[in-house]
Amino acid sequence: MIAIDTNVLVRFLVNDDAEQFTRAKALVNENAIFVPTTVLLESEWVLRDVYGFTKSRIMEALGRFLDLDAVTAENAGAARNALAWAGKGMDFADALHLACANPCRAFASFDLKLARRAVKVGATTVVAP
Repeated sequence: MIAIDTNVLVRFLVNDDAEQFTRAKALVNENAIFVPTTVLLESEWVLRDVYGFTKSRIMEALGRFLDLDAVTAENAGAARNALAWAGKGMDFADALHLACANPCRAFASFDLKLARRAVKVGATTVVAP
């Protein structure tokens, strides 16, 4: 199994550099791939902030990537929940934080917007510290 960095995942998804896309595609096609949670988080940011992708396009692209047979996410359940919650209006980073905190009884934050959106999607309870 080979873990990939954000730049490999983004090249695979965006195909804006033919040589690097070819190498990333070969890596994914020829190996079992591990995607750290931090790579998912950073990839969403890069696709949104650098490439200007819409949230729905990003969630779809990351979801399709995670569906590949050779791909394993560090915390697949949390990644799937975060993608789904982000698709329902949450910020992806917030959704991923909450999804990774799932075994906890609550998530402490001063962000009231996060708390309201967490309730709407049925995520972990958000409480003010």
